[in-house]
Amino acid sequence: MGSVISALPKKPLIGVNMSSPQADMVRDVIANNKVVIFSKSYCPFCTMAKEQFRKLSVPAYVVELDSRSDADEIQNILGEITGGRTVPRCFINGKFIGGGTDVKKMYEQGTLQKYFK
Repeated sequence: MGSVISALPKKPLIGVNMSSPQADMVRDVIANNKVVIFSKSYCPFCTMAKEQFRKLSVPAYVVELDSRSDADEIQNILGEITGGRTVPRCFINGKFIGGGTDVKKMYEQGTLQKYFK
């Protein structure tokens, strides 16, 4: 059933300005930090993602969207970049690796650790 949805062409979100200062900030943060997590401080999935990096003693650059007035715009930009606007949105070496459940699964399978050897 998911294959039908994934086969549909991706439509850009209406009103997303990929030339905005927020889009530049998102791209710069992703490009200039080994690990980046776009998060909300109260989100249990965000906490789950951050915990996996803490277990590895790997510092992550965390952008807490709930403390920003431009959170919706940043989530729309992340939607354009990653195909989803939910948090967490986790990146390693500039590559989107998934959300909280994805990062936890990578840790449990030993694949997350391989990025930091």
